[in-house]
Amino acid sequence: MPSTSTSASQPLLLDELEAVIWDYNGVLGLQPTPDMWSRLAVLAGWPATHTDNFMQAFWSRRAAYDAGTLSDYAFWRDLVRGGREAAPGSELLAALRTVDTQMWTHTDPSVLEVLHRAHAVGVPMTLLSNAPLPLASALDDTEWCATLMSGTVYSARIGVNKPEDRAYEAALAAAGWPVPGRTLFIDDKPDNIEAAARLGMRTLHYCGDAVELASRLPQAAVIQTAPAA
Repeated sequence: MPSTSTSASQPLLLDELEAVIWDYNGVLGLQPTPDMWSRLAVLAGWPATHTDNFMQAFWSRRAAYDAGTLSDYAFWRDLVRGGREAAPGSELLAALRTVDTQMWTHTDPSVLEVLHRAHAVGVPMTLLSNAPLPLASALDDTEWCATLMSGTVYSARIGVNKPEDRAYEAALAAAGWPVPGRTLFIDDKPDNIEAAARLGMRTLHYCGDAVELASRLPQAAVIQTAPAA
């Protein structure tokens, strides 16, 4: 594959694109609120006042869970406190899995509108996300994913996280092997952007401005969107 990329600093024409590969969390997906984090911490047996400590412990194990090398039981086993045990098949483990998944499934309506407008003019789109298996299944079940994405790739299903090359190669395969130089990759994390660029993809570092995002993509003038999932 080519070793250089072109940043999407200018609007891209539809005939310049063979595929757009989207990150989920931090682009389309909204970050969990402090209340959501506190609810999960308390469910895991941590005092609400220790939510920051819970989050540190959570993130220290998350990469392995996202990559599918930890089961949900193994992920939660050493995170629960207060004498609780999230044993396989237990109600607590099921509740932790559900609450964790739900807090990552809220989407940004402004970005969702950009996707709908791009889809309306025929932009082919694929989702590439670092996500554990429960979240992957939840995202695939959303209306927007079924409607807008031609394919989805999740780290837990392929056994590797971004920014590893194999994650991007899996997304290119899911998109039908477009030419990297005619593929736009959108993500909010610089290391993920840099990895895609090394593989020759065009890149767009998303920093939270949906208006700017829309200006970089072919867009239908008007479209009626479905409610966010």
